[in-house]
Amino acid sequence: MIKFDAVNKRFPNGTTAVHDLTLEMPDGGITVLVGSSGCGKTTTLRMINRMVDPTSGTIHVGGKDVLAQDAAELRRSIGYVIQQSGLFPHRTIIDNIATVPLLLGWGRKKARARAAELLETVGLAPETAKRYPHQLSGGQQQRVGVARALAADPPVLLMDEPFGAVDPVVRTQLQDELLRLQQELSKTIVFVTHDIDEAVRLGDRIAVFRTGGHLVQCATPAELLARPADDFVADFLGAERGLKLLSLSTLAEVPQSPLPQTGRWELALDEARVPLGWRDTATDSSDADLLPVRPLRDTDSLLSALNESVASPAGLVARVDADGVLTGVTSREDIHERAGSAHSAARVAV
Repeated sequence: MIKFDAVNKRFPNGTTAVHDLTLEMPDGGITVLVGSSGCGKTTTLRMINRMVDPTSGTIHVGGKDVLAQDAAELRRSIGYVIQQSGLFPHRTIIDNIATVPLLLGWGRKKARARAAELLETVGLAPETAKRYPHQLSGGQQQRVGVARALAADPPVLLMDEPFGAVDPVVRTQLQDELLRLQQELSKTIVFVTHDIDEAVRLGDRIAVFRTGGHLVQCATPAELLARPADDFVADFLGAERGLKLLSLSTLAEVPQSPLPQTGRWELALDEARVPLGWRDTATDSSDADLLPVRPLRDTDSLLSALNESVASPAGLVARVDADGVLTGVTSREDIHERAGSAHSAARVAV
């Protein structure tokens, strides 16, 4: 656990970056710090590994006071990922990843073996090892940054807007990769972002800061969206916080029915029963005229289902298994009913 107890950080110019912060970040979970620029979230993160020292108060990581430890030694025991990856341009990828193990005294062979293992863990091909950072895409560089932070198997991982400099598609892929890794590794992760959608998608708990380093609310995503503490939090969450709440519920419990055999719209399937698109039976349309279909799995969110039900000309969402094979369809009405129930349940739960 990471525990802040009445922590303050004031700079020489008199500004307060963090004000009287008391906060616990549970082991094995992702705590996301959000807020606008200058609210103290990055300073809070950097105080954990003593890149910045607090003015007063105490910070404990795993029960140990960070101020009682050697700063350099502390940093080597905590993974750190920043925006733009921060890789050494003159070192190969495998040597970038092996940096901390080598500093900790691992032999070169052991450190490189660990680095090669982590390349696979973060989804990069083995041939990436001999390349240099400028030879990789932005998304690949961020994966290397995560691998480097994990190299010495630290219990704590600090991530400061790590996906902020990549395009939206790559950003979603990196978020998926982080969630996959966290399911396998169960690290204690502190993640800074200004993007509330990213916070809701990744966080087990979300801490909302306002300007001046004041913590306003720390709660689970569902609690935060269902019951923001005040108008500041509600405004930060945005007018679509109800829709964001739907992103936390999945299709798993929403009923599905067999594909209707009659009606204007017909779902075209290939030989393996994989959905291809919607065919208008009222016209002489060919397969080239099929309207798009986005099949969903049980693990997809109610928000995705709602979007697809609106886009579907038939008002139906195609449901598929892990192999993409059709299992049934769900009506727009059933999705709306489940969405309403999810909202009610969230408000009662908190």
